[in-house]
Amino acid sequence: MTPLLHELARERALVCDGAMGTQLMLAGLEQGACGEAWNLTHADRVLAIQQRYVAAGTDCLITNTFGGSRIMLRRHGHDKDLAEINRAAVAIARRAFGDRPGFVLGDIGPLGALLEPYGDLSEDEARAALEEQARALVAAGADAIIIETQTSLEELGLAIDSAQAAGARSIIASLAYDLSTDKTFYKTMMGVAPEQAAELAEERGAHIIALNCGTGMDMPGAAKVAAQYRAACSLPIMVQPNAGQPFLENMKVVYKQPAEDMGRAVPGALAAGAAIIGSCCGSTPEHTAAIRAAIDAARRG
Repeated sequence: MTPLLHELARERALVCDGAMGTQLMLAGLEQGACGEAWNLTHADRVLAIQQRYVAAGTDCLITNTFGGSRIMLRRHGHDKDLAEINRAAVAIARRAFGDRPGFVLGDIGPLGALLEPYGDLSEDEARAALEEQARALVAAGADAIIIETQTSLEELGLAIDSAQAAGARSIIASLAYDLSTDKTFYKTMMGVAPEQAAELAEERGAHIIALNCGTGMDMPGAAKVAAQYRAACSLPIMVQPNAGQPFLENMKVVYKQPAEDMGRAVPGALAAGAAIIGSCCGSTPEHTAAIRAAIDAARRG
């Protein structure tokens, strides 16, 4: 049996993969289309993306299920395919590793609606949707559940509870932080500070506290938040920053950070306490390879 991700992360630094959405679009996914449905209709393209990340040296692959909850899939008319989409995603990631050992992280993204009383989504409906997806991913054999791009403690807590109910062996709680206008601190869109998230994740029973995405979230920013996490809890830390700062070109957001620049910033994240390092928006397998090289160099001392 695969060792527990959070236990191995306490022993040595691990590499996670990079952006999936960016790569799907490069492979032909149309803007606004359902990328998760590609697990059924274009499995070969999803597999090819993840095989490139494996070739780049990743230890962890995140499944192509960011919008794989019933609430999100319903928007594309694919809610009836929920179990099949999530099952296929785990199988594709496992196949991408081939004969190599590696961790398949079942991805659960935001539900895309505000919980009551701020919005129309009831707690019961949210919990049911989160638990349904978590159960599908766990049943398919995911080694861990990663709850990512979260901005509120309420939804994060429900998602952790749901992953526990589904029997997840390892649970990662990942939030998206935005850099303040004066560039002095990070908080989520809903005003959650890193210390608050770390304390809730540990109290609720998550095994790893993480960050991904967010406005102004690059590798040096990830190091700053990792240090705040380390001061607030004892959980292993995972960071997945963007490929630098975004630029608007031809009405599209693009990321231009060279892979080597991201790699040069990895030692700072390691020093701040990060145990698993990957990348998010705009990143490529080349960024993963740079992270791999930096972690291997740090290990050699």
